[in-house]
Amino acid sequence: MTDIPKISVIISTYNSEEWLEKVLWGFDCQTFKNFEVVIADDGSGPKTKELLDRMKPEVQYTMVHVWQEDDGFQKSRILNKAVKACSAEYIIMTDGDCIPREDFVQVHYINKEIGYFISGGYYMLPMNISKAITKENIQQQDCFNINWLKQEGLPKTFKNNKLTAKGFISKFFNTVTPTNASWNGHNSSGWKKDILNVNGFDERMQYGGQDRELGERLFNFGIKSKQLRYSAVCVHLDHKRGYKTPESIAKNVAIRKATKKEKSVWTYYGITK
Repeated sequence: MTDIPKISVIISTYNSEEWLEKVLWGFDCQTFKNFEVVIADDGSGPKTKELLDRMKPEVQYTMVHVWQEDDGFQKSRILNKAVKACSAEYIIMTDGDCIPREDFVQVHYINKEIGYFISGGYYMLPMNISKAITKENIQQQDCFNINWLKQEGLPKTFKNNKLTAKGFISKFFNTVTPTNASWNGHNSSGWKKDILNVNGFDERMQYGGQDRELGERLFNFGIKSKQLRYSAVCVHLDHKRGYKTPESIAKNVAIRKATKKEKSVWTYYGITK
């Protein structure tokens, strides 16, 4: 495909090949096909590259691997590099532990609008089901089927509506959900030029809220957001968060406070140094 794709999908990852493979199969099942995948790799070892080399000929989309040396949790830095590597005007961002439903890219594509970014949601799966999902389960969309998930032991909660809501019902839930339409690293999309206009992610920020802070600067810049929690659906595979420290959270809270107070639209620690 020599034409420029309509969408660039950034998938962030770090040494998580088992989950990343499931996510890449999820993108191979998309109903909307005109997109590229940019892997934002925050210092993974050779196994990730081996996985990507093996899968490139097996999937129908183009894959670009953007890698940096392992220097602790530097997701903001690798995401900025990935944004620069995107060839489409419109970017979806997600994580290498979130399997997209087959209409995921299409929902982002048809709802994109000048002056807006899109905020999607995720459905958190327990570890036993995360492990149980096979390539066939993804191709048959079992992992979004509430009956299959219940057979695998999924408890019954209101959150199940994220998977069962369709059409008018999903629009209704999008409207009434009390959750803010913030920029969520696992499921958001926006125009590349808007992300560049606020200078991308603040690279001082490590784990905890660096995605939200980007969204807050987009708001300050005059960009509005659309809530698509119940329409743009992905299932989030379980994992430990070893990089979450009280220090990184405290530092990030202070940066976000300053962004709000000063109504900042630009970070001096972003794409352009």
